[in-house]
Parts: sequence; structure tokens; C-alpha cells
Amino acid sequence: MLLGLMSAVAGSTWTTIVQRAKEQELLWRGNQYRQAIESYFVVQHGGAKGLLPSDLESLIKDPRFLETRRHLRKLFTDPITGEDWVLVKDPSGRISGVRSSSTREPFKKSGFSEENQDFEGKESYSEWQFVFDPKKHKDGQAGSSNTQQGTGGSQPQGGTGSGAQGGSGSSTQSPFVESPLSQ
Repeated sequence: MLLGLMSAVAGSTWTTIVQRAKEQELLWRGNQYRQAIESYFVVQHGGAKGLLPSDLESLIKDPRFLETRRHLRKLFTDPITGEDWVLVKDPSGRISGVRSSSTREPFKKSGFSEENQDFEGKESYSEWQFVFDPKKHKDGQAGSSNTQQGTGGSQPQGGTGSGAQGGSGSSTQSPFVESPLSQ
């Protein structure tokens, strides 16, 4: 009986560790989508800008360009469910963000970064919406303080590696940063 109780405690501890890791991955991947949507929005093509993507595939190959233009390295699944994200759309039907479909209660309830401050006190992961708000965007400048616009899309400041060059700007950093839980 004691062995069974010890196994149950170890199992619940492992479950907690795994859920916390998935929660961190959810925050990272969700923010990657938010930054990619922002990058898609600010890129200028043919004198026009300010357009949200119509599908997630447009973030890995922007159809507005003949050459491959990436705003996101690859399409990520929701790490909590292992399935596709629920799309958050604007009134015109274009994608402004993503969210999880999980109704599980998050461990993290406070202490979020500025761009995720709306997650404070939420009761389920499905309430964590990673949305780019064009109304908060300023004259072609990246709206969030931790992104950098280049030809490879947005990236967190301080990335590493040798990077993409071209377009109107060049970068010595990699246009994509690996997840804290690299796959």
C-alpha cells in the first residue's frame, strides 16, 4: 500500500512537471505566432501594408512575394493539446491571433510579460489569446518591444547565430529562435 501511495505521488509530481513545461512552451509558441502576424502586417509590398494573414500557411510562405518570405519558421501545434490552434479572427475574417482549445487550468496566474498581461487570473488556457492588435501598431514600427523587423520576419532581440540578410535591412542574427523546449 505504501509503495502504491509513493507511486501516485511521484506520478502526480511528474504530471505537474510536464504540464508546467507545456505551459512554458505554449507561451513561447503563442508569442511566436503573435510576432509572425505582426511581421506579416508591417511588411510593405507594392506600397501596401497593414494586412493580416488569411491563413497560417501565409506566415511560413508569404503569398504576396514571388520569393519565399517567412514570418514564422514553421507551423507549431498547440503544445497543451497537441492539436491545431483555435484561430482568432478580426471582423473581416483575417487571422489576428491564436489560442489553445484546452480548458485545463494553468499553473501560472500572474507575473506575465507585458504582451501577455491580459492572461493574469485566467481560469483556462483557452483564455490565453495570443493576438496582434493593429490598433496599437505605430507607423510601420514593430508594436512589441521585443521584435525586430527584417526579411526573415520578426525575432526576439538577442538571437544568436549568423542570420539572414537582404531587403531593406540586414541582420547578423538568425531570423528564427528555437523554442526553449527544442523539438
